[in-house]
Amino acid sequence: MLGLPRTYWFLWSGLLVNRLGGFVVPFLTLYLTGERGMSPSWVGLVVALYGAGAAPAGPLGGVIADRFGRRGTMLASSLLSAAAMVQLGLARAPLHIAASTLALGFLAELFRPAANATVVDLVPPASRTRAFGYLYWASNLGFAGACAVAGLLAEGGFTWLFVGDAVTTLVMAAVLFVGVPESHPAGAERRSAPRPDFTVPYRDRRFLRLVVAQLLVATLFMQFNSSLPLDMRAHGVGPSRYGPLVALNGVLIVLLQPLSVELGGRHRRHHLMALGAVLTAAGFGLTALASTPLGYALTIAIWTVGEIIFSPVTPAIVGDLAPPELRGTYQGALMLSFSLAVVVGNALGPLVLSRLGSATLWIGCAAVGLVAAAIHLGGGDYGDAAARSPARG
Repeated sequence: MLGLPRTYWFLWSGLLVNRLGGFVVPFLTLYLTGERGMSPSWVGLVVALYGAGAAPAGPLGGVIADRFGRRGTMLASSLLSAAAMVQLGLARAPLHIAASTLALGFLAELFRPAANATVVDLVPPASRTRAFGYLYWASNLGFAGACAVAGLLAEGGFTWLFVGDAVTTLVMAAVLFVGVPESHPAGAERRSAPRPDFTVPYRDRRFLRLVVAQLLVATLFMQFNSSLPLDMRAHGVGPSRYGPLVALNGVLIVLLQPLSVELGGRHRRHHLMALGAVLTAAGFGLTALASTPLGYALTIAIWTVGEIIFSPVTPAIVGDLAPPELRGTYQGALMLSFSLAVVVGNALGPLVLSRLGSATLWIGCAAVGLVAAAIHLGGGDYGDAAARSPARG
């Protein structure tokens, strides 16, 4: 189907089901304030704990996937995160809720590096960007559906959000169990083989160049959730208009991503990464001129196109740079950069906005994005020749 292996489509279908049931995280703030009566300070701490749990999950999940197998890591993550989801729904005491959220963030995000490594194992290099493009599209399509359904479920009580989320996670586990066998290139020999050096990604210069550039770009994207709502409110764009503007990002991805999946095969990938960074810089930079819903919509559209360009290319590059025995470790190290961006971006953006003003923040964002583009271009390609050669491993 579309030139990709049958096993890949089982993984794609499982991820889509899981994202269609991803009800809890988008509504966690509303649940904690409305149902549990938590103060804003407690809610901020609890939501941050999800990210704190996710931060070590990337590197550790990648190492586990390389050492013990992708399939087992994904199944364990699915089953344990479903249990953590139920536990969070049952929690009542603030400390119990906080601990459950931390555990959920860790257990749920163990899945991602193993899934990305599986795609690299299954798909030849020349098709990996396209494969990650479809996976990225499924994730956003599922998220959009989840947000729509979650509102209806919440009308009958927030308990249904936790039940639905856990059930769809278990359905994903069943799909993976049936249709996704172990794909690790070393197969059953990996446990008896010499343990690979899991520090290799952190000494790989080409990989680190990619990580640093994407850390800068991801820091800009964090402004979508932190500084951008504050800037909109300062210009009189209230919550009723903020909601549709937020949804525009997901709608554009769902509509445009399928049209862009062939782009990576026709252009050098460091050029695509630089183009994505430039569009991201332009979109956030032009926010300095926005003051109306239409103006904000145009800026969101620009940086969303940048996101569509680089998001599927990034894990494909990582898959080609990684030795077969370290594909999960490399993908997990990439995840760590996004976790760092969550911390840096969400803390620094509002601080600059409050201390130095809107223009300084958005012009600074443009500068950061252009630096990222220069990093992508400055060191040559990311092994583009490998992407046109037969699969390794």
